Amino acid sequence: MSPSNQHHASISNALKWIQAIFFVTLILYFGKVLFVPLLFGLLIALITFPMCKKMEKWGLPRSLSIAVLLTAVVLLVVALGWLLGIEINIFLSDFPLISKRLSELTPDMGKWVNDTFHIGRTTQSAWLQKMTVNLDDDITGFLKGLLNTTISTLIMLVMIPIYAALFLYHRETFVRVITLIVGDRYKVQLGLILHESVDSYFKFIKGNFYVYSIVAALNCIGLFALGIRNALLYGILTSFMMVIPYIGIFISAAIPVSIALVTKDSVWYPVGVVLIFVFIQYLESNVIFPWVVGTQLDLSTWATLVAIIAATLLWGIAGMVLVSPFLAILKIVTDHVPALKPLNILLNRSAGYQGK
Repeated sequence: MSPSNQHHASISNALKWIQAIFFVTLILYFGKVLFVPLLFGLLIALITFPMCKKMEKWGLPRSLSIAVLLTAVVLLVVALGWLLGIEINIFLSDFPLISKRLSELTPDMGKWVNDTFHIGRTTQSAWLQKMTVNLDDDITGFLKGLLNTTISTLIMLVMIPIYAALFLYHRETFVRVITLIVGDRYKVQLGLILHESVDSYFKFIKGNFYVYSIVAALNCIGLFALGIRNALLYGILTSFMMVIPYIGIFISAAIPVSIALVTKDSVWYPVGVVLIFVFIQYLESNVIFPWVVGTQLDLSTWATLVAIIAATLLWGIAGMVLVSPFLAILKIVTDHVPALKPLNILLNRSAGYQGK
């Protein structure tokens, strides 16, 4: 093939990939109501499968094993939601104190804005008044959006355990279909991929749960030591927001830092909160995680951040939670399929810069 023909073939191949990515993105975006609960159900099925298999070996029927495991998962989620609800009620009871403190800080903030940005008090007042006028419309729109989101979320929450149960009950059927799709060429690789995606990932998730629990305890101790109100809420919230890699810790840590800023008289309290979280994150990355989990998924930071942003644009918070587990499974697939080596290099942290 001549260089000119090779060039045209490369362009044609690239255009096909761009078209495929475009149409897949459209399908994922408009199919959110279907795919989000489906993937959450698949994720729960992957995590609970080893225990389900063990219970079946003990002599329990498959349907009973699935029912017991999914009931335990639902009860765990309900318990965490109940605990979070209690802590949120405590936060709401303290809201008048926070509001009063913000009112006390308003004159100082206005003076700082005037001195720093040279925006006069009259301009600031006009801007605040304009915001107040539009506030009613914004709140109305927010409440309508919240109602729609709540309805769709309830539908998803009902469907997730149903999908998980179906994945577990008919797992041989799904494996048989995948085997027929990949053919004999990748039959050995498929067995390795399924083994790592189920057994290795189950151990990783279980270890992560222990890590989050230890980090939550350390967060609570640190916040209690500084005298931060609702330390239990913020300690647990900050820990379990780590399920969203890199971004979750910053989002959740912003809340206790802000609370320390408005409820304490010294600026050293919010600085202390930041230092505590930085120190605990260092311990988590270098001591707790290697000790408890042992092995990492070895995902590239670049690939993870890009995937999180893309998934958030597609599916919002659900995308942020789902993307990391399935990105890890995609990396496992690329580890065993030579044709996907370029994608594996992008996903693999070990293939990155080596200081040379």
